[in-house]
Amino acid sequence: MKIEEIDLVALPAADDWPALVAVVRTDDGLTGLGEVGMRGRERAAAGLVEDLRPLLVGVDATRIEHIWQLGFRSVFFPSDRHHASVLAGIDIALWDIRGQSLGVPVHELLGGRSRDYVPAYAHVRGGSMDDVLNHASDLAGQGWKHLRLTAWDPQEPEYDARRAVRWSVDLMRELRAGLGDDVELLIDVHTRLDLAEAVQLCRELEPLRPFFVEDPLRSEHLSAYKSLRSRVGVPIAAGEQLCTKWEFRQLVEDELIDHARIDLGHTGLTEGRKIAALCETHHVQLALHNSIGALCTAASTQFNTALPNVSVQEQAHRATAPLGAFTSTIVAEPGRLTASDAPGLGITADLSQAVPPETATIPRLHRPDGSVTNW
Repeated sequence: MKIEEIDLVALPAADDWPALVAVVRTDDGLTGLGEVGMRGRERAAAGLVEDLRPLLVGVDATRIEHIWQLGFRSVFFPSDRHHASVLAGIDIALWDIRGQSLGVPVHELLGGRSRDYVPAYAHVRGGSMDDVLNHASDLAGQGWKHLRLTAWDPQEPEYDARRAVRWSVDLMRELRAGLGDDVELLIDVHTRLDLAEAVQLCRELEPLRPFFVEDPLRSEHLSAYKSLRSRVGVPIAAGEQLCTKWEFRQLVEDELIDHARIDLGHTGLTEGRKIAALCETHHVQLALHNSIGALCTAASTQFNTALPNVSVQEQAHRATAPLGAFTSTIVAEPGRLTASDAPGLGITADLSQAVPPETATIPRLHRPDGSVTNW
């Protein structure tokens, strides 16, 4: 069974951002799908597929580890970030093909069910504090036990870090008072703060018992997490911007995080399971980043179903959300995701809806003085 073709296409998804999908076809008629997670450089990703195609076409599709090594080590410079994300999409598609060829779901290839379902959290949204509180109450009433909010500034796209810290602490305090202790609260800083503001936020949140504080710092300087870790007492989650076991190594081995935010659209399943094993040796739980749509949800649910050290999985889209071009056998309910026994990832796509990738417009934030800050 050899790789016959590799394409990168955009497919309608559950939101305004199309899914960026690696489509791998084999000479025996199987088609695998994998999501490329990084956004904002879609045309560059398409160029990477053009570069990788002559390297991978003709290779035995069952040699998944070999193909990852071949794709990652095929150039002199490290294949991280966008290159790794393209490899991740191809890798997921190969696991999908392998499951289809054997007639088993991907979680069986990874060792079988370790759990009956995967706990999931929902995003709390709104344009004002009342909107957020009402939405959180509605979600809790539907059965969600984990809710996530962002450390946002009500004046976005202007973003003042200290104002955002005050607002976020006030909002978390209101949510905790209204929802009690039966609902876990997660706050995503989205790498928007520097160390001083991150320390202030985490300290003020400690009495409110957050499930975790996510991405309080940027990922370019992971050693900064040492300082943060020594000064705060909240559980910390990070890793959605990372792509390899080497990038995760410092966070995990130095025990600077409690939850690893692996994104399979950045790591793929082959690299993802190595990171997961590293995490298990240091009692780090997996809280997979899954902010895009149905395809990444399918891969993440298959992955988490087979692993022992899973805390919660992001589920950015509601159970009732339309899936665009996709048809999924993953059962999505409020607060939980359940993998079926359908072969491969358990998801198919109407590829007649595919269009060439176009670069997504990423939101931009600025400080009050007009200078650029992190989205």
